[in-house]
Formats: sequence, C-alpha cells, structure tokens
Amino acid sequence: MHFILLTLLVLAVVFGPQLWAQYTFRRYSQPLDRIPGTGGELARHLLDRFEMKGVKVEMAERVGDHYDPSRKVVCLSPSNHDDKSLTAVAVAAHEVGHAIQDHRGESMLSWRTRLAMLAMLVQKIGAAALIALPIATALTRAPSVGVLMAVIGLGSMLIATLVHLVTLPVEIDASFGKALPVLIKGDYIQPEDEAAVRQILRAAALTYLAASLASLLNLWRWFRILRP
Repeated sequence: MHFILLTLLVLAVVFGPQLWAQYTFRRYSQPLDRIPGTGGELARHLLDRFEMKGVKVEMAERVGDHYDPSRKVVCLSPSNHDDKSLTAVAVAAHEVGHAIQDHRGESMLSWRTRLAMLAMLVQKIGAAALIALPIATALTRAPSVGVLMAVIGLGSMLIATLVHLVTLPVEIDASFGKALPVLIKGDYIQPEDEAAVRQILRAAALTYLAASLASLLNLWRWFRILRP
C-alpha cells in the first residue's frame, strides 16, 4: 500500500506540472472577439515597439514556442501564431520577454543559453555512453568499464535536469518581469483577463521545470535498468 502511494506521489510530482501547464494552455486557447490581434501580430508589434525590428517572428510547427537568440527569432506554434486567444497573446508576450532579455544584454539569458548548449552536448555524450555500455562491457569483460560508462550516462542526465532547474528564474523573469507588465501597462489585455493571463504565464515559465522533472524520471528508469 505504501509503495502504491509513493508511486502515485512520484507520478504526481513528475507529471503534475506538465499536465497542469497543458490544461491551462488548452483552457484559454479559445479565440475571443475582444482580442484585436493574433499572437504573431502581437509579437511583431512588441518587437517593433521595443526597437527590435531585426528580430523575426516565425511559425514553428515542430519545435514549439521559444526564442532563438542565435537566429534572433521568436518562434510560435501555429495556434499561438495565428489565434486571437489569451493563450496565444500570453505565450507570444513570454517569448518576446526573452527577446527583451537578449536585446538588453541581460546576463541571465546568455547564461541560460550557454548552459543549455552544454546540457545538449552532455546529453549526447551520455546517451552514447548508455548505448555503448553493453558493448563495451562485453568486449572488455571488465565490470569497471561498465560502471564508468553508466556513471557517465546517468551523470549526463542529472546535469541536464539541474540545468533546467537553475535556469527557471530566466523563465519567471520573461513571464512576470517582462511580459505581464507590458501586457497590463500597454492595455493589451482586459482587467478581467489578468488572472487568466497570470496562469498562462506561470504555465509558460514552468515548462522547463516540467521537462526537468521528466528527466528525473528517465534517470530513475535507467538506474533501475542498470542496477545489478
């Protein structure tokens, strides 16, 4: 009984933020007549307003909503790019918030970008180590080699998880330090929509946290597979 409760608790902690974020995005994704423009149009307007005419707005069908500092592009999913919904407006403003961080040269974003690149490299090395683990163990017949490969692989996954956690303040700033003040002070949203927009921006900020928790679950799975 205790094991079942513990399992349910772990699943709730791991998947709860992700499910809540997805629910929040869907809940406020209905087009509204009182919203004058699409998410893509708002993003373009805000970029021009903050003198970032060189930053582009693109529709990203596969990779989802994000800001690419290397290409200077705000990428929005098709629905958030084309719809006139609270979700589209809030998510667009959140990604523009990252563009503002980049435009102002704020160290938080550049720090997160470097960490993200490092995490991607480490993950690739770790994945290769885990894939090569049984082969290396069979060829060398040395348990120490298998242990080393497992440590490299599992350590890489843990590092990627920590990167998502430590860069969470960058997401919070994009939502509540940049996007929300702009939306409220610029009268881009109605007063009665402010509470909903806060929820959407919170969900946008927690997207990376949800990914980090999912990474922890993957780490646990690999630990159980490789445990002697």
